[in-house]
Amino acid sequence: MNFEPKPITRPVSSITSVRIADATPTDDLKIATELNGGGCPRSVTAAPKSQTLPLKIATAMTFPTRIDLREAFENPPGPLDFVLPGMLAGTIGGLISPGGVGKSFLSLEWAVLVGAGVDLLGLGQQVPTGRVLMLCLEDPVDALRHRLFGLGKYLDPAARERIHCAVDVMPLVGRGVDLMDDNWFDWILERAYGVRLLLIDTLRRAHSLEENDGGQMAALLGRMERIALLTGCSIVFLHHTTKSAALNQQGDMQQAARGSSVLTDNIRWQCFLSGMSKDEAKEQRINEADRGSFVRFGTPKRNYGPPIADNWLRRAEGGILVPADFDSRAVCKPRRVEATTSASEAW
Repeated sequence: MNFEPKPITRPVSSITSVRIADATPTDDLKIATELNGGGCPRSVTAAPKSQTLPLKIATAMTFPTRIDLREAFENPPGPLDFVLPGMLAGTIGGLISPGGVGKSFLSLEWAVLVGAGVDLLGLGQQVPTGRVLMLCLEDPVDALRHRLFGLGKYLDPAARERIHCAVDVMPLVGRGVDLMDDNWFDWILERAYGVRLLLIDTLRRAHSLEENDGGQMAALLGRMERIALLTGCSIVFLHHTTKSAALNQQGDMQQAARGSSVLTDNIRWQCFLSGMSKDEAKEQRINEADRGSFVRFGTPKRNYGPPIADNWLRRAEGGILVPADFDSRAVCKPRRVEATTSASEAW
């Protein structure tokens, strides 16, 4: 049986079946493999054990080096690069919310903010734009198209075109996506190169592990950290609150996330989206009939930024979340971010 050269799009050393690697001046790589199924590319799983295959290097492995402490003490660092307000580039974050509150719409509007610089949410902080990849694991194509149509009403033609070029929305419901599976890991990794923000909606549908097992959740977060390290992208996963947190209106607490506390402790940025309580509606003079239209957004965990006040948002036409103006009982118009203070300068 003859084997043709196959492309490798991840570091060779991350393939657990590799036993020997020898590079040539032409960047061809001779690899002796022990094809035990762990980490081996699907394209060569039929090869005999210890078969030597000519493969092309596409990603070089870089190993960590010691920080030069003298240089760090003497030279001021550059400004921190924030993908979202308070969320450092190349890190993992989570959006924790009960079901049906609007976290999928919120993530879509983050994609608009990062992809085109349009601040529908009224966050008021400038962030650099870049490519966005959305993995939509629980909503079918028809539902996503309805959301996108509603979103389009709030965007001018130029913004729509920028978003079309910068944002990839991938409908993956029913596909069995699993970050712990090497084939799915490779598929996501390949698409994350050049991406600034990767959104996973929702985390529960991206694995088949036990959520209450801290070791397994640490391993899951480790897979996401690996993608972030190799590609430079930031990853935000959408996740549900516990039943008790939802019932007791404690969704704004750091430990409201369902499953192991590792999902909160091991990430650097966490935000929430919660519905308006009866007491909050009374405080804001909102009728009971309208209370369900308002949600509160906040970031209880910001390891790389100062605390900021929560934002009240309102569901507008099409389910789009926009700033709530309680004084006038009107909804603020979306605007393109032109803030003079960037997210990095604020910390």
